[in-house]
Amino acid sequence: MKILFFNWRDISHPNAGGCELHLHEIAKRIAKKGHEVSLFCGSYKGAKQNDIIDGIHIIRKGGKYSVYVYAFFTYVTSLRKKQFDIIIDDINGIPFFTPIYVKKPKVAIIHHLVKNIFSKELPYVFRPFGYFAEWLIPIIYQDIQFVTVSNSSKNEMIEQGISEHNIQVIHNGISLDYKENIHEKTKNPSLCYIGRLKEYKQIDHLIKAFELIKEDFSESTLSIAGSGDKEEELKDLVRKKNLEDYVIFHGFIDEDKKIQLYQESWVFVNPSIKEGWGLTVIEANACGTPAIAYNVPGLKESIKNNYNGLLVDSVDFYSLSKTIKDFLKHEELRNNISRNAIIWSKNFNWDKSSNDFLKLLENVFKNN
Repeated sequence: MKILFFNWRDISHPNAGGCELHLHEIAKRIAKKGHEVSLFCGSYKGAKQNDIIDGIHIIRKGGKYSVYVYAFFTYVTSLRKKQFDIIIDDINGIPFFTPIYVKKPKVAIIHHLVKNIFSKELPYVFRPFGYFAEWLIPIIYQDIQFVTVSNSSKNEMIEQGISEHNIQVIHNGISLDYKENIHEKTKNPSLCYIGRLKEYKQIDHLIKAFELIKEDFSESTLSIAGSGDKEEELKDLVRKKNLEDYVIFHGFIDEDKKIQLYQESWVFVNPSIKEGWGLTVIEANACGTPAIAYNVPGLKESIKNNYNGLLVDSVDFYSLSKTIKDFLKHEELRNNISRNAIIWSKNFNWDKSSNDFLKLLENVFKNN
């Protein structure tokens, strides 16, 4: 098959996150099976307009918001002539609205609905458009097959008006090599967060909780890896609280460094207000590292409470700090959850996810 993905970013984008990783891991495996895979996405400074990564032909045009306009004009003027068999519309908040201008069979991906996150992430002038665009999804994408990554997201989509019959859950996998646990846990308690530094991720909650944790664990450390528009604000918060010697900002890290941080840390913490699933939870688990997060959509599925991690019912940093403190104090609990975490992580791999996704594409293509 000739397959065309639409997404606002590709895996090489400086602000790429879990959605881009998901697309790349799925698409590159489909390409390896002999299918012709292309991705239309936004560009960034220094990027090539045309590129090939892991067998995926990448076309980059437009920026964070203009990519949607470029997608429409590029498809109707040139990409349509390439006779793709199926189109995948990867929706990250604002849809590409491909049903309006694409006649080929289509599949839409939604990791999670954005809803209240628009108020945290979009400039004020764009927020009404974001809310309106998401409200239009059940209308514009009527009878389109959807893929999502958790039952939490599926339930949100049903509440939004998308037919349950048209939604299939395909979980994320993990892509790192965890076969050997080559990095031992640190001597003193250590926490880590790996991901984008965005407002809705609430890393400020983690820093404020860490300040309270230091009262009981004076030699504890916190590693924060990733980049995003909240980085300087978070660094200012750390300076304000005189935690510079204990909170390390690693910036963007490669896969080897990611594995090292996961394996060395006593616990991985994700204080986000919601996630599609919680890919970093499973990555941490594969390294024998339990995860702690708020009991919110997505994360409450990737974390089985008291099994591979702990869930905090109250979304506030006091409750978060108390749960982390209790976890750090009980060695037997940590060891049990660490063992369970490794077992839990083995349920998820990209080969299975990509096979399930390709099977769905073949069914959609055959039935259209």
